[in-house]
Amino acid sequence: MESTTIEAPQQIVQKTVFGILFAISFGHLLNDLLQSIIPSIYPLLKQNFHLNYTQIGLITFTFQITASLLQPFVGSYTDRKPRPYSLPVGMCLTLTGVILLSWAASFTALLCAAAVMGIGSSIFHPESSRLARLASGGKKGVAQSIFQLGGSAGSAIGPLLVALIVVPYGQHYILWFTLAALTGIILLSMVGQWYKAHLNMMAKKPALKEEVHANLPKAKVIISLSILLLLIFSKFFYLASMTSYFTFFLINKFHLSIQQSQLCLFAFLVSIAAGTIIGGYLGDKFGRKYVIWFSILGVAPFTLMLPYADLFWTITLSVIIGIILSSAFSAIVVYGQELVPGKVGMVSGLFFGLAFGMGGLGSALLGWLADHTSITYVFEVCAFLPLIGIITGFLPNIEGKKRSFRH
Repeated sequence: MESTTIEAPQQIVQKTVFGILFAISFGHLLNDLLQSIIPSIYPLLKQNFHLNYTQIGLITFTFQITASLLQPFVGSYTDRKPRPYSLPVGMCLTLTGVILLSWAASFTALLCAAAVMGIGSSIFHPESSRLARLASGGKKGVAQSIFQLGGSAGSAIGPLLVALIVVPYGQHYILWFTLAALTGIILLSMVGQWYKAHLNMMAKKPALKEEVHANLPKAKVIISLSILLLLIFSKFFYLASMTSYFTFFLINKFHLSIQQSQLCLFAFLVSIAAGTIIGGYLGDKFGRKYVIWFSILGVAPFTLMLPYADLFWTITLSVIIGIILSSAFSAIVVYGQELVPGKVGMVSGLFFGLAFGMGGLGSALLGWLADHTSITYVFEVCAFLPLIGIITGFLPNIEGKKRSFRH
């Protein structure tokens, strides 16, 4: 007689939560895929609208600044009043931005489309990061990496699809990306239903809270957060040079076509996806401070070499840079969440917001610099940014100080 194995309720719950984590990650993939359309079509927009580098930088700045300014406020609000359906709402705004972008006929219209997509991002990211932590099963670094892996994969796939669909046929073909937005809205609405049920269930139980920095004074926490914000500045200011201007650097220096340069950008963005998942695992295993230190400071030798390399080594170095540099962000986010327990949305919104803000500010300033000097000079200057990573040594070691208690 065959025996039947019945799964314990805990196993069923664990599988359900793990499925939710991957659903959130896939939603993140779709969201960032759509948002990656903006930098991916820069060569096309530059050609069609006769834009200079400063104007291209302003498009990124508009998108990133609307996302960065709102995210901490959205995160702080949802810490107090969780909104289960904020994810599909954010995706709806991104969908609206995609439609506006496909039909934009002027530089002002491009800025409006970028702003709407930025607002969608500001609503999506803080609550989705909270859900990823909720579905972590205790492995917060890995969970944050899986969540961010979705975003990195979307950012990598976006330029590839743009090269295949939009570049050969024109700006209006961006409308095909609305299919991805509609898929995301349906998927994230289902996640919202699960989240709403989870909130109702947790309201009937005593809350389990974490105290991570029990031995750290408030001043030390503030200093540590300030260091993390400086590291985010270093990381995302450099990434702005790559995501916004790497294609122009390749076209200008090596005379590649737009499609060839997009494929090189795709390779760089894939390396970011790989580094994201590696960094989360290493952070849980060896400590987040050490991963942050290695990721920011350790990439400096490669960034310093990149502006002077030939085509083969430029692509190779960009992949190495992507893997190393991207390994830090999940560790930074989780480290910050553990410094300020109970404020997951606010911390996530602050860090994601600053990441977007630095990307936007960096793109605008670097575009201005490129117009007044050259694209090559931009990469020569940005190569020194990772040296800021040396300040990671001032972060306290908070691993091992975690303890949980019932409130």
